[in-house]
Amino acid sequence: MKLLVALDGSAGSDAVLREVGVRPWPVGSECCLLTAIDPFFFTKAPLVLAEAKKDAQAVLDESMERLKDTGLQVRAEVLMENPRHGIPRAARDWKADLIIMGSHGRGGFGRLLVGSTVQAVLRHAPCSVEIVRQMAEKNRREGEGMRVLVATDGSELAETALREVAVQPWPAGTEIRVMSCPELPMITGAYPYYPSEVLTEIANANDAQANAAVAKGVELMQKSGARVRGELTEAQESPARAILGMAELWGADLIVVGSHGRRGFDRYVMGSVSESVALHAHCSVEVVRAEGTKK
Repeated sequence: MKLLVALDGSAGSDAVLREVGVRPWPVGSECCLLTAIDPFFFTKAPLVLAEAKKDAQAVLDESMERLKDTGLQVRAEVLMENPRHGIPRAARDWKADLIIMGSHGRGGFGRLLVGSTVQAVLRHAPCSVEIVRQMAEKNRREGEGMRVLVATDGSELAETALREVAVQPWPAGTEIRVMSCPELPMITGAYPYYPSEVLTEIANANDAQANAAVAKGVELMQKSGARVRGELTEAQESPARAILGMAELWGADLIVVGSHGRRGFDRYVMGSVSESVALHAHCSVEVVRAEGTKK
């Protein structure tokens, strides 16, 4: 597995390093620690740019030292490019499987506005992306189990996300909860009229679809070795709100979602559910892309 870890020397980057350090990874996994510096801001100060690059390399060297006992093959790179463009390009060139980055950097911002760099990477990355958030009330230590919430709508990419979770190594004691939220019937037209039995039939079909998605997800998760359970929420207009609500109520450490669901999405405007979850979650979020979507 190839992990591209984006760092900027901020507190958010420190949380990323801690997470990479305590998580088990497949044997032989490679890790590239990357810092991207936008040279545009140093156009009139080339000496300052050289100093910034030197400082960034020193921070990366220190970060490599922190990961030396993890079993990862670690290297570091300072990239002279705008991070919004440079991180996805570096991931594409290196054929990364997963980008890991903090939810905010040196500028700082609230969880309701993650910021342009994270949003750009989410939308344009050629691979899965994990946004790491450090929950103030819980500092997970090495070897502690995780609470992983995997959302599914029964789509092909949701199944890909489930399979990816199932084959990854997780700390002992990890709990995985597979959840689905039935869709509310979509009523269209200027003066729509549907008999109550038709609406009931649609709602029942949506419930059955969600139930089947959870059952299949739980079955796929059995190979993970973790404790697994399924959860079906009430039908809601916003699946993202259902996912966020369950994650907060359960105290999830990580939410895993596909980058789009059964309704599809425009590659450059990420599906509303996955992006809403990634930008508003209280915990870390991994947005999974399938091989077919990696370009």
